[in-house]
Amino acid sequence: MALRHFFLVLMVVSIWAFNNVAVKWGLLELPPLFLTWMRFVVVAIVLIPFCRITRQQLPWLLALAFTFGFMHFSLLFVGMRYTDAGTGAIVVQLGTPVAMLLAMVVLKEQLKAIQLVGIAISLSGVAVLSGSPTIPAWWVLVILLCSATGWAVSNLIVKKSPPIKPLTMTGWIAFLAVPIVGLSSFVMESHQFYALSQAGWRGWFGILYSAIASSIVAYTLWYGLLKKYNVNLIMPYSLLTPVLSVLMGIVVLGDSLNSFKIIGASLVICGTAIAVINVRSLRMHARFPRLRRR
Repeated sequence: MALRHFFLVLMVVSIWAFNNVAVKWGLLELPPLFLTWMRFVVVAIVLIPFCRITRQQLPWLLALAFTFGFMHFSLLFVGMRYTDAGTGAIVVQLGTPVAMLLAMVVLKEQLKAIQLVGIAISLSGVAVLSGSPTIPAWWVLVILLCSATGWAVSNLIVKKSPPIKPLTMTGWIAFLAVPIVGLSSFVMESHQFYALSQAGWRGWFGILYSAIASSIVAYTLWYGLLKKYNVNLIMPYSLLTPVLSVLMGIVVLGDSLNSFKIIGASLVICGTAIAVINVRSLRMHARFPRLRRR
């Protein structure tokens, strides 16, 4: 990998990690569902004018608006209101092994024994995290696990859907999720626009960073890197996101660090790494650098 691309990868995972800090700032001034709604409004305004879809793609995007837009993002923001940035990022990382299990059951994809071991280790990490004081109640953990499941189900939908350009998918998921999340906020929250009118820089930073930096800039760079390099070489770097989220939460937000978080995070991240990293492929890339580029 070229050095400039290596730094681009680190920049992308850092943007995603800091997004958890930005969301926590936003949640200090705005209700979680309304913050999610504002994120999608901004993304839709920026991307929709430049993106077109077909009738064949629309049903799949509607499904993703619910599983990815509502289940993943809305529930993540709700869960993040009651826990710290690092813990939220760690639990949602479980979406990767959950997606692998769903692919095995629904799509009949085969999993190797080592992958199943990795998934089991990840699940044990969540069990350890459940004892952490950073998760104040069992239902907070359930909300975050539902968010991870939404991400996992979305991966299966994307895999079965017709080809859709990444930024087109991002823009239209946001656009179609606006009424779903907006209705949820209207029913479950109150005084949203008053909160917005009173919001300071933290609230607006949470909206704009989450929408522009995390959704648009980071994903554009990430998909560009995936076009240049093999997936097995790029994807393991995404495991740095929860690690950086924990560190940024401690440094920027003053989050606590306890043994439950350390052990649980280690189990989740190591288990996910065991499940997703193709060691044989990585060795091949190390021996034959020319094979790294597609």
